[in-house]
Amino acid sequence: MTATALVLGSTGYIGGRLVPRLLDAGYNVRVLVRSPSKLTDVPWGPRVDIIQGDLEDPSSMRTAAAGADILYYLVHSMGSSSKSHQQFDEIERRCAANVAAAASDAGVNRIVYLSGLHPSVTGLSRHLRSRVDVGEILLASSVPTAVLQAGVVIGSGSASFEMIRQLTEVLPVMVAPRWVRNRVQPIAVRDVLHYLLGAAGLPAGLNRTFDIGGPDVLRYDQVMNGYAAEAGLPHRPVLALPVLTPWLASQWVNLVTPIPRSLAVPLIGSLLYDCIVQEQDIHSYVPLPGPGPTGYRQAVRLALAKLAVGDVETSWQDASVLGAPSDPMPSDPQWAGQRIYHDTRQQHTQADREQLWQVIEGIGGDNGWYSFPLAWAIRGWMDKLVGGVGLRRGRRHPKQLNTGDALDFWRVEKIDRGHLLRLRAEMKVPGLAWLEMQAKDDDGGSLYVQRALFFPRGLGGRLYWLAVLPFHGVIFKGMAHRISEAAASTTTNRKDIK
Repeated sequence: MTATALVLGSTGYIGGRLVPRLLDAGYNVRVLVRSPSKLTDVPWGPRVDIIQGDLEDPSSMRTAAAGADILYYLVHSMGSSSKSHQQFDEIERRCAANVAAAASDAGVNRIVYLSGLHPSVTGLSRHLRSRVDVGEILLASSVPTAVLQAGVVIGSGSASFEMIRQLTEVLPVMVAPRWVRNRVQPIAVRDVLHYLLGAAGLPAGLNRTFDIGGPDVLRYDQVMNGYAAEAGLPHRPVLALPVLTPWLASQWVNLVTPIPRSLAVPLIGSLLYDCIVQEQDIHSYVPLPGPGPTGYRQAVRLALAKLAVGDVETSWQDASVLGAPSDPMPSDPQWAGQRIYHDTRQQHTQADREQLWQVIEGIGGDNGWYSFPLAWAIRGWMDKLVGGVGLRRGRRHPKQLNTGDALDFWRVEKIDRGHLLRLRAEMKVPGLAWLEMQAKDDDGGSLYVQRALFFPRGLGGRLYWLAVLPFHGVIFKGMAHRISEAAASTTTNRKDIK
């Protein structure tokens, strides 16, 4: 009988890559997600059993675990919950307890939890300590558990790789804390997936942690200069300062990379210690990956090749920003009695609807926003200064968008390809904001319809809208005009070619 694997964290970086590999290995796969709409455009979505629920809800966990043979726990909270004022580590412990109880009641044969390498010391950072706590809760359950403690994960789209890439490319000389001399043991994402798949076949009853890492033990400054060598960049001198605290370092990472502060804090916190493999017992049960573990420079080479052709399977950006709105935009009838600000623009273009749509779907990232670039850049920097994601997050693919994709400081909430693109704001604003772009058939061409919506939160939200209103008159008007012009220019270019 075909085994069933339940994957928690399927919309994340590792989970989104593990699911199709489990399917290819012959497993029935079930996923538990808060928002099934995130899987609308995922290629493997129709092949899995999707259950809507939450790890904090014991009943939905019991439903998801029923009949599962193996459970993959790939969920990590990287900051405070958007749903409560409780601390993220308390939430993580409660979620782990719910998962352990549901797995035990359902008779799950094995739990596999992906954690991080850490030294056996007191005073771990909160995020590392939380991961350790989750592992201990699962190991203490009645279900045999394998906790895979991985080094820094290197792959196209991983948060660690993106931080390394951006810091190395942006800064010709790096000023870093003294713990930049600490040792890490990076591991290629392909090797992480190899061990996760292999853990499904561990002997019954085996209940323990396993360290997993690549073959190279490096100082973090060597990690950055290894990237520089593979990217064809000059060697980056690194100045280690004893006074740069983890908090200050995370602010710096937030400002010069696309990594938001909420994610930079745990990433920086994991560098405070030597994080290297202490044992390699996993190889007694799971064979070495492929011809052997992937070296760091090779992992960077593979990641850069993927980025060069826009073939990024999953990304750290896939996870919604902490504190950003998670609910879809209310439908128009639900607006009754609410204070709503909107800016609606329409523009006719000689381009047909398909040509107009190409411009709409290609918006953002390197293509920009078609209006007042300086204003967009300033808004992006303002967002970074208050801990937001800013504009440098870009987009995963240069031409195609899917539901759930990050797009600069927006998130694709809905896409009706050829007709409608709805973006939800993930920048820091005192309220909830959306931007809609539509392409409609029109006599002699097509009609571009653009609608910005803002649901203010309190007096601050109302004052915010009034403060930016003069800029909106310029930005949104110019945006509608230039998008229509860009679409029309493709028509002209086609005629010229003919």
